[in-house]
Amino acid sequence: MNIREIFEIPLESSIPLFAVSINGEKIPSSDIFKNIPKNGIKAFLDSTSTTNESWTCRIILKNISNDTLTLSNFIPFGGMDNHVYITGKGNHPLSRAHLFRPGYTPVNVILPDNAWELGYASLQISNKGFAGLARRKYWNKGIRRRFETILPPDNEVIYKLYINSFDGNWQDGLKTVFQKKYLYDLDYFDNSLYEREDLKWISKAYAMHLLMAWDKDFYDQKEDKFTVHNFAKRNKLWFGGDEVIGIWPTWPTLGLDQRNQWDLFRDLPGGLDQLAAISDSLNFGGTKFFISYNPWDESTRLEDHLKGMSELIKNTHADGVVLDTKGSSSRELQEAADSVSDGVIMYSEGMAVPKDMPGIVSGRVHNALYYPPLLNLNKLIKPDFAIFRVAELAYERIRREYAISFFNGYGTELNLFRPGRPEWIEEDYRFFGKTLRILRENHSNFISYDFTPLIPTQIDSVYVNKWPTDSKTIYTIFSLLPEGFSDELFEVEKPKEGWHYVDIWNHELLETKEEGAKYFIHSEIEGFHKKWLGTNNEGAVGSIAYLPVLLKVNLVGNKLLVNADFGTEIRIWKGNPSYGEDPLVKPVAQNEIDIFEHFERFEGKLVVQLFDNEELLDEQIIRTGYGIPRLVSNSNKIKASEKSTKGMVKIPAGSFEMQVSQGDQFIPYPTFGYPKRVEIEGFYIDKHPVTNAQFQEFIKMTNYIPQDQHRFLAHWENGKIPKGKENHPVVNVSYEDALAFAKWVGKRLPTEEEWQYAASSGDGRDWPWDKGLQVNKRIEYVTNTLTVEHLDGLDTGKVNIGNGILDPVGTFPNGANPWGLEDLVGSVWQMTNDIYDNGTNRMIILKGGSYYKPSSSWWYVQGGPRETHYRQVLLRVSGGFERNETVGFRCVADL
Repeated sequence: MNIREIFEIPLESSIPLFAVSINGEKIPSSDIFKNIPKNGIKAFLDSTSTTNESWTCRIILKNISNDTLTLSNFIPFGGMDNHVYITGKGNHPLSRAHLFRPGYTPVNVILPDNAWELGYASLQISNKGFAGLARRKYWNKGIRRRFETILPPDNEVIYKLYINSFDGNWQDGLKTVFQKKYLYDLDYFDNSLYEREDLKWISKAYAMHLLMAWDKDFYDQKEDKFTVHNFAKRNKLWFGGDEVIGIWPTWPTLGLDQRNQWDLFRDLPGGLDQLAAISDSLNFGGTKFFISYNPWDESTRLEDHLKGMSELIKNTHADGVVLDTKGSSSRELQEAADSVSDGVIMYSEGMAVPKDMPGIVSGRVHNALYYPPLLNLNKLIKPDFAIFRVAELAYERIRREYAISFFNGYGTELNLFRPGRPEWIEEDYRFFGKTLRILRENHSNFISYDFTPLIPTQIDSVYVNKWPTDSKTIYTIFSLLPEGFSDELFEVEKPKEGWHYVDIWNHELLETKEEGAKYFIHSEIEGFHKKWLGTNNEGAVGSIAYLPVLLKVNLVGNKLLVNADFGTEIRIWKGNPSYGEDPLVKPVAQNEIDIFEHFERFEGKLVVQLFDNEELLDEQIIRTGYGIPRLVSNSNKIKASEKSTKGMVKIPAGSFEMQVSQGDQFIPYPTFGYPKRVEIEGFYIDKHPVTNAQFQEFIKMTNYIPQDQHRFLAHWENGKIPKGKENHPVVNVSYEDALAFAKWVGKRLPTEEEWQYAASSGDGRDWPWDKGLQVNKRIEYVTNTLTVEHLDGLDTGKVNIGNGILDPVGTFPNGANPWGLEDLVGSVWQMTNDIYDNGTNRMIILKGGSYYKPSSSWWYVQGGPRETHYRQVLLRVSGGFERNETVGFRCVADL
């Protein structure tokens, strides 16, 4: 009997109906159906049933030899190398099932507790898929073991074989058998519990701690106080906190006297009222409170179990019950909880099998199964069943536990019953937090019924699960390569317009690589020390998201522009998101964020995320760059008055293409975005730089004394202007001195854009007196040396070309620009309002050059007259340090 005969499908060669191992030797069904088999086992076909999509039968395997035989590894379709199949491998006492894929190393998988011995296989024939499942059903006088059956002579074992057709790849075959047929344990799945809104919260839970009541993290006997709140607070910092904390005051002390399990709760410090207060407080912080139930407690003080449990739930305000030793719940248990309060969860100690899943919505992957298999196929059966892998801290590092839970899209129960809190737990808890953040922020994906396990990868030992929804797709990655991985890893769909790929583990934007008609995604997976291979600390993880582009993010100078059209909030992180750090939270609107104001000296990656409540919608990454000067000063408008405009020139509104040049860039200048078109509002600007006489009047009227007096007006003599210098530009003043003067006269300092616009008469000319824009000149000629070209057109009738002697204002009326401004270049460097910060230094932008031009070395700051587009930085240390003999200022006021 073979598949060709059953489904009448043309095959190049026969495919066996099944294969089975007899005393460790794999035998195809064709040899067992023979009239006189040589292996001691005779096969009989019984109770066949056929529909358009399925075929089922019973297969009786009878020992017709005189020897006792061991039967195992019953595999539909023979377990051929070019098929995907599941069967046992090795001699593990609890977990032998492995998934075999052509071209890859077999993967250890977790099966339901009533199906350890199952055999599964799928095959593709004529563009049609067929999935076969074998379940051991009966054994006549044989000895049933977990993974094999011991058959004495003349005894038999019976398997039920189910074959279903399906469309798609081999994972769709798994879904047909595990998710649609529930391993043929159920004809109908009652989904009532899963549809209850009050119980859905547990499917969103990913971190749970169970504590014994005598644990110092719950109650400190020496201090006589409860410590569970400090425990919860610490967990918030390390990994975002627990969704559930449960206590266990019964086993292993239950039975020491006649008190029953409920009595032990009642006798805790403060009694049930104190537990209720703890529950309320934990709930306020976002953590649910679980109690425990021991169904085996029948020999202590008699008390009705259902009544005792419901009363305990009521009086402790418990949110859930851990069902000790039970792999399922019952209608009576859930109804007892429901009679007290909505939303109380039954949490089984074992993983519910398919026939029990309708009666309970959460359960464990027990830690009796040490070193958990890579893939848990229970997740495929019912993706919204809340699974928690039990892990312990007392023995060894367990990063692999967190990684495998993350890879499989479910939670972790940290069972702290055994004493021992190693020194490494904080480091590993923070790794746990990285996995939890992705699980929590993409919860809708991790309960998706379109979950596809083990999509093909370009390399073995790096595994990928796919979790799609209509709004996004998440990929979880687990690697067993100690050297790490950095390359194209798996095939993805070509990005649709308005969608992108984001590495949400490393928080990097990704590009696809096209190879023929296929697209592959690059993955960066960390390495780990090879000494951890084969231990519960091996492996590394990653995660990639395929998201719609909903965030509009741009960094202009030090202004981060962020906008989204919908969602509930925008979170901006300094570096990668991390529990224990707080993001800058902004509304879903047009936001302009000053990165210096909010992130201070931080340089590097800014992660911008869009959320709908706690669900991630989109992520963008912006890098500030390192040592980039960014504008940090503000220019507040000051309306000109009739008094303040005396000695000022009115500058009309307009726009110009602003180009910039500068000298030595050992400390970088702000050059991003130039040349650029700048719009300027009209304003007034001083015809000349502020003079000694004007500044003296300011001091006289205000009694101004700077906080740092070093070098303040150092060119004055005994606090007075040297005779004949009254009309010279004031120098030896700091930025703060200039601001104070400007405020007193009802003005402000010009921005660099305003100064350059005014100096170049609005058309970007190189020199104030030029006849229009010098289109034949190029900014690139500006270097650290004054060339002939630099001095071209300059003469003593228009400007001081750098003779080292400061002139009174108005000395060079022929050097005025068409708008009537004088002393723009070759007088004093003129401070602008613009202060830049590169994370290490602060600097003021100076314009215009000065009367002083050192010439013996090109290392000097290059003075003399400078073009309107040239800028020089004044590095800030202190007011005294930045006061210079060559630096002054002029003011502006607004129309």
